[in-house]
Amino acid sequence: MEDREIRAALDRHWAASEADAFEAEHELYREDAVLDYPQSGERIRGRRNIQQSRAAQPNRKRFTVRRIIGTGEQWVTEYVLTYGGRPSYTVSIMEFIDGKVARETQYFGDPFEPGPSRAQWVERIP
Repeated sequence: MEDREIRAALDRHWAASEADAFEAEHELYREDAVLDYPQSGERIRGRRNIQQSRAAQPNRKRFTVRRIIGTGEQWVTEYVLTYGGRPSYTVSIMEFIDGKVARETQYFGDPFEPGPSRAQWVERIP
């Protein structure tokens, strides 16, 4: 699969994620895909299990993609996931095999205020 095709598939994936279209959101994954959440120590195996775990979450999620970069089998999406009204700055690293996600690792970072020691160099980003 060419890079432009993977990029288009990622655009569809994130649009489906934003729309709560769980079936379309997970078309990108292989049946034996693995999803890791290193910060919570969780691993979910299998496309259906990944899909069901996301569908079971009690709060509506919003996705704002900031950028997608990648080539070949490695793609990274930087986005803001708003869950329960609270933004979480997130990075998703996806590894593709034959045009489908074989492994995804998601890292979440909580927002924090800039420290006063560096305030003179800091600007706020939206």
